[in-house]
Amino acid sequence: MKHISISAFKEAIEREANNSTVDFINVCTPAEYKEKHIKGVRSVPLDTLHSRIDELNKKKTVYIHCRSGNRGRQAIEKLLSLGVTAELINVEGGLLAWEEAGHETVSHTSRLPIMRQVFIGAGGLVLCGVLLTHFVAYAFILIPFFVSLGLLVSGLTGWCGMALLLSKMPWNK
Repeated sequence: MKHISISAFKEAIEREANNSTVDFINVCTPAEYKEKHIKGVRSVPLDTLHSRIDELNKKKTVYIHCRSGNRGRQAIEKLLSLGVTAELINVEGGLLAWEEAGHETVSHTSRLPIMRQVFIGAGGLVLCGVLLTHFVAYAFILIPFFVSLGLLVSGLTGWCGMALLLSKMPWNK
């Protein structure tokens, strides 16, 4: 698996923008893509990659990025296991590194970002669980327990089930 820096990715976009053998894809959810993306990079969500094999095999090089780089690595592993023959390049740091470097992004939405929705949802569930545990029954301690377990898994793997669920909600379409 090949990795490149944000500066090299920016140069590649500028240099290869009109090259039909090179593709630039963002593997975030459609809601995240609408929220913020890099001009010249198209949306191909991670969970739809299996249906894009023929299309990607027609390319010589495919640059893949996501929000932080984790899903980009997952996408490359998945594409390699599905037999994609193009050179697959993961953009280190993803969109977060792009913004940190001061590069411009495009946005098509005015809703709350998915991660803020996750924080609000997780915080609300923990608060409700604690209050229910204190005032109703001790068994409600399972609510904050499972929320904390979910946050731990998300932090360790880069995969967030709550973000995936929220991205499918009507207000995020």
